[in-house]
Amino acid sequence: MQMDISGNSALVSASSSGLGKAAAKALAENGVNVVINGRDEDKLDEAVSELNAATDAEVVGCQGDLTEYDDIEAMVETAVEEFGGLDHLVTNAGGPAPGSFLETSDEDWYQAYDLLVMSVVRLVREAAPHLKEGDGGSIVSITSKTVKEAIPMLLLSNSVRMSVIGLEKTLSQELAPEVRANAVMPGPYETARIEEQIEHEVEKGRYDSYEEGIGARSESVPLNRMGEPRELGETIAFLCSDHASYINGAAIPVDGGSSKSNL
Repeated sequence: MQMDISGNSALVSASSSGLGKAAAKALAENGVNVVINGRDEDKLDEAVSELNAATDAEVVGCQGDLTEYDDIEAMVETAVEEFGGLDHLVTNAGGPAPGSFLETSDEDWYQAYDLLVMSVVRLVREAAPHLKEGDGGSIVSITSKTVKEAIPMLLLSNSVRMSVIGLEKTLSQELAPEVRANAVMPGPYETARIEEQIEHEVEKGRYDSYEEGIGARSESVPLNRMGEPRELGETIAFLCSDHASYINGAAIPVDGGSSKSNL
C-alpha cells in the first residue's frame, strides 16, 4: 500500500543500521526526505549512499551521539535547514548492554536511562515546535517487546524502556491534535543487536552455540521465524501516514506474536 506522505520530511535517530535504517528506508521509499543519524561516520556515509541509491527521496546524514544534547539539536536543525521543516520524528537508540541485576552498576542504570529515555525527551523537545507547524505531524518511538514481557538477561531494557511508553502516552495527549505520538514494540529481528544478545547468552552458558540461540529465538515466535527489519519499517511508515490518522497514544507490538502478554 502506497502511503500518502510523499514530500514530507523525517528525522530517524540511530538509523545507520538495523531497525532504524529500515524505518528510514521505508519512509524514503514512500517519498519522504529523511535525515538519518549514527555515531560512526563511515557507517553513516555508507547508509546515506545506499538509501539514496535505492529510493527517489533525499536522504541526508547527521553524525551525532544521542547522549549529547548539542548533537540532538544539530539533528533537528539539519532536517529543518535541508527540507524546510519537519513532519515526522522516529526515535530509536541502540540497546543497553545485557546483564542481570547483581552485575549491573549504578553507572549502567544512569547510562541506560540517558540513552533510552533522555534521548527521546530531548529529540521531542527540539522537534515538537516544527512538528506542530505542519498538517499532520507524528512521532513514533521504537522500543521493544520487553516493555510488555521481561526477557532474561535484559534487565536494563526490561526496566528503562517502559518510561518511553509512558512518555509517548503523555505526548499523545499534550501534543494533539497537531501531532500524533505512538510507539512500536519489536520482538526478535535479524539485526546485529540480536547477534550481540545471543553471543552474550552463549558466554553465560544458556546456549551451547550461536546456532542454537538463533533456533530458540525463532521457535519462540508463533510464525516460526525472526522478523525482517523491513517489516517494522513499513509499520512505522504506516503510522506516520494519514492511513493511521486515528491511531494516537498506541504501543503496538510488531513481534510475530512472540509476546505472551494479553495487554
